[in-house]
Amino acid sequence: MEENDVIRALAALAHGLRLRVFRMLVVAGPSGLTPGAIAEQLDIPNATLSFHLKELTHAGLITQERDGRSLIYRTAFEQMNALLGYLTENCCQGQACLEPGADSCKC
Repeated sequence: MEENDVIRALAALAHGLRLRVFRMLVVAGPSGLTPGAIAEQLDIPNATLSFHLKELTHAGLITQERDGRSLIYRTAFEQMNALLGYLTENCCQGQACLEPGADSCKC
């Protein structure tokens, strides 16, 4: 992952509403969610949501697909994992540091 892509992704996630939308889409998994379902769950106007979905899409963190008359938004898991990998690739000077069953680094 290129540094500019990382900066764009982190900037997109550095907003509370976008972070909530992204996490909601992660939980939804491959089936994704429609904008209407997202707006209803977060109790926000569609116009506001549209702006934030565009930012997350531009950052490559989510995808948009048309299904008939509906739009479906999904997490771009490959991009999410690339971001996480970039952030942790030099953890513990490149050595494996996460023991099986651990939820944090032992460094």
